[in-house]
Amino acid sequence: MAIVGAGPAGLLLGHLLHRHGVEAVILEARTREYVEARIRAGVLEQGSTEVLREAGVGERMDREGLVHGGIYLRFGGASHHIPMSELTHGRAVTIYGQTEVVKDLVAARVAAGAPLHFECRDVSVHGLEEDEPVVRYMHHGNARELRCRFIAGCDGFHGVCRTSIPDGVLSAWQREYPFGWLGILADVPPSTDELIYAYHERGFALHSMRSPTISRLYVQVDPDDDVANWSDDRVWDELHTRLESEGWSLREGPVLEKSITPMRSFVAAPMRYRSLFLAGDAAHIVPPTGAKGLNLAFADVTVLAQALIAYFSSGSDTGLDEYSERCLKRVWRAQHFSWWMTTMLHHDPGDDAYGRRLQRSQLEYVCSSNAAATSLSENYVGLPLAQAIEAELARG
Repeated sequence: MAIVGAGPAGLLLGHLLHRHGVEAVILEARTREYVEARIRAGVLEQGSTEVLREAGVGERMDREGLVHGGIYLRFGGASHHIPMSELTHGRAVTIYGQTEVVKDLVAARVAAGAPLHFECRDVSVHGLEEDEPVVRYMHHGNARELRCRFIAGCDGFHGVCRTSIPDGVLSAWQREYPFGWLGILADVPPSTDELIYAYHERGFALHSMRSPTISRLYVQVDPDDDVANWSDDRVWDELHTRLESEGWSLREGPVLEKSITPMRSFVAAPMRYRSLFLAGDAAHIVPPTGAKGLNLAFADVTVLAQALIAYFSSGSDTGLDEYSERCLKRVWRAQHFSWWMTTMLHHDPGDDAYGRRLQRSQLEYVCSSNAAATSLSENYVGLPLAQAIEAELARG
């Protein structure tokens, strides 16, 4: 296998394959330092934690991760708790930063002595219709050529793998949202025990965290805004205003990182073309409101690993043929949930008073209906993954 991209998807795929004796080479354009420092997602679904644990790379996650059995929805100055674990037979999410997941997976691959090459330039894929496709790249000034049986495109939305598929093969669906998130990483203990999703007339806000001492917070902004327009004081002022609730106060601290992320939904299908398989952001993007991006990537590569292990151990290509269809069912469920959470909680500058009343009505319904709260909880903690995969591996 050639795996293009050493983000969470590519690293987990390589690790799962290595544990079952399937050789793979992982190629990454960035440096190891950059990959291990990227600030990204931090909410792991129940299924994602189970996969990491079963793969033998969950020890630090279990020791340092924060298990959350619920979230708060805040609007009208009041907080409403959604007890997700109570509504989903004990399932929960774990707060554990993507940077930490990547560090754990890189360390496991290095310890195993398996091929992992950083700073690979000019990566290109060729011969996808052949039995042995080729990945060409430059590494430390030398031209390299990697021949393999399959290629996994785990190189993100802007990577080379999806764009290497011939015109007319893929269908694509996308939506651009008229807002973005300005996120800060702050050196201050969280002001909440579980995540707060806040709907406010000035825009959405989210209080998340990365550890017992580091907070991660977001405010809705114009996607074309410049982070230079947002001083630390201005960010904290907006967070105070949008997160305000009686009897609750927000702690402030030094801002360690600040950035603006535009929001989009995107799906490309099918997720396979001949010997190339797309996974994670290379095939689909979701707005971060539902905390699904990293978890979808993990689901993709877990399904792909299962299919590849079956192929290399028994010659069965059933899993490979079904890969795209199986993944896309989960992708579209996550797309809908992420869109629903996003449209319910964000202030759309093009909307009118009628639309805002619909949002308020939806929030009130979710917080007063056990059925509605259960639906949100089932989607948020994630659909079961690990048990189904293990059962199919045993059967295959």
